Amino acid sequence: MKRPITTGRQAPRGPSQRQLRAGELIRHALVEILREQEITDPDIAGVSITLTEVRMSPDLRHATVFVEPLGGGEAAAVVVKALNRHHKFLRGRLGHAIDMKFTPALKFLHDDTFDEAARISAIFADPKVAQDLKPSEPSDGWKDED
Repeated sequence: MKRPITTGRQAPRGPSQRQLRAGELIRHALVEILREQEITDPDIAGVSITLTEVRMSPDLRHATVFVEPLGGGEAAAVVVKALNRHHKFLRGRLGHAIDMKFTPALKFLHDDTFDEAARISAIFADPKVAQDLKPSEPSDGWKDED
């Protein structure tokens, strides 16, 4: 059986430089749009929203926007629903703010990385785990004497 011919080039393992650049461009533009407070929705009014990341599809036609409202908790689900209700309005404003061939469709999701970081910090703060993180003395009789 013949071995398959390889070109020596591996498949990409993450977003391309183009996707990353477009995601940052869209994130900055959306921050400016939300800063202007043009949306008159009581669920978003007076809430400070952090746009943590924008992930673009390979064809740059779809953008997933990760958001974290200040305070988190139950407010996160309400804010994400409100932003998804206004995605067409935000896409229209975004089209005027960026210089791309296509304005991507927007989908808003809650960013769980802050919750995950807090959970991991709590695990490291646990006394049972903290004792394993401290360096122990050598038990084989060797002592470092100066």
